[in-house]
Amino acid sequence: MHFEIPGRFTLASALLATFLGGFAAVSHADTIDEEQVSAHVQMTYNWQYHPAYGAAYTGPNSIIPTAEKMYTFTTTGFFGFRPWQGGELYLTPEISQGVPFSTNLVGLGGFTNGEITRAAGTNPTLYRQKLFLRETWNNGGESQRVEPGQNNQMAGWVDKNRVVLTVGNFSTLDVFDPNTYAKDPRTQFMNWGNWTYAAYDYAADARGFGWGAAVEWYRNDWVLRAGRMTGPALPNMLPVDQKIFNHFGDQIEIEHEHSLSGHPGKVRVLGWRDRAILASFSDALVWLRANPNPAGGPYTGPDALIAVRGSEKNKYGLGINVEQELSDNTGFFMRIMQTDGRTETYAFTEVDGSLSAGVIIKGNAWGRSEDGIGVSLMRNVLSKDRRQFLAAGGTSFFIGDGALNYRPEDIFEGFYSYGLYKGGWLTADYQRMQNPAFNADRGPINIYALRFHAEF
Repeated sequence: MHFEIPGRFTLASALLATFLGGFAAVSHADTIDEEQVSAHVQMTYNWQYHPAYGAAYTGPNSIIPTAEKMYTFTTTGFFGFRPWQGGELYLTPEISQGVPFSTNLVGLGGFTNGEITRAAGTNPTLYRQKLFLRETWNNGGESQRVEPGQNNQMAGWVDKNRVVLTVGNFSTLDVFDPNTYAKDPRTQFMNWGNWTYAAYDYAADARGFGWGAAVEWYRNDWVLRAGRMTGPALPNMLPVDQKIFNHFGDQIEIEHEHSLSGHPGKVRVLGWRDRAILASFSDALVWLRANPNPAGGPYTGPDALIAVRGSEKNKYGLGINVEQELSDNTGFFMRIMQTDGRTETYAFTEVDGSLSAGVIIKGNAWGRSEDGIGVSLMRNVLSKDRRQFLAAGGTSFFIGDGALNYRPEDIFEGFYSYGLYKGGWLTADYQRMQNPAFNADRGPINIYALRFHAEF
């Protein structure tokens, strides 16, 4: 694989290399008790292909039915230091490039590559992904080891009972909806519905990040999290709406840790609310019927949602997240979420209710500790309001086939991750999507993928 960084990124690349070299001596944090500075880098290349599939018709936001390829490539730096005891400051720059299926990111509810939101076209683009402060106040209880890693963590120790504040530029998913077995599309499942709830319309810019604050209270076997984040100025677009007291995404999550037959597990309940200038599907449907296409048939552009997007609205959702170790080498996960489904998508994908469940098996079971197998099933559904809008020929940000023979979008995903060396993996992944974009007149689609991931 070969790519060239444009000249305007030469200086930034040199500075990145210098920073890495300067901290090389402290990046091996497992040899020290507590890191004061840290530097880690990840690289991920994800190539995907779908053969031609059957489609009775194709609309403006349909995934192309002819065979096609897509790819993403990201290089991310994770830099941190402790400005004082209990404080951690992190900077995460990233270079990204990639091209989705169908040129634009359209035609699915459960998209097949978790990196595609940060794709920047065929030219690598450098941007600041995160810049945030984490402050921890220890309140006693058993000391717990924090291991260093690619997720903005420095090696150290914390009390089991503690309060943690995160403030700055980060992702809602950095704090909320953790899950040991289904969280990271760079090392685990690739589909959007496996690394968080597909129906979780969490506030963020088009790349998945925003500004805000979150607080976590750890007390024995319980965790309470609450936070507020900025969303996009326009739904699913990149510029951020900085009016965080007017337009925002709020979330609160309760987590309980337990043990079943000696194996650890956790249950989490997450509730969220978005407030923003959004269009309701019922208003957009009325507009569609009042503004027929001059060529005949319903109007198929996105103008209906834009035309009625004039007032602030609230959007709600509630979800349950379960993880459970079944044996020393096997773990189970499940997420289920339902939203009110009355308004257009704010910042994530076009799903109003979602269910995902699966199993991951570590390679220790067959003598390959760096390997792993994962299998999962997902089901995504739409609200009645959204279905009626799409069936009338409406088009929203990601989906709109011009008509709709509604069925739930059912997805299978399975992968095998092969450890090439310490810190390097090659993964083969297969996904089968029944009723893409919730339309039984299209599909099924088979998606084959190869992913290379390396950590330094």
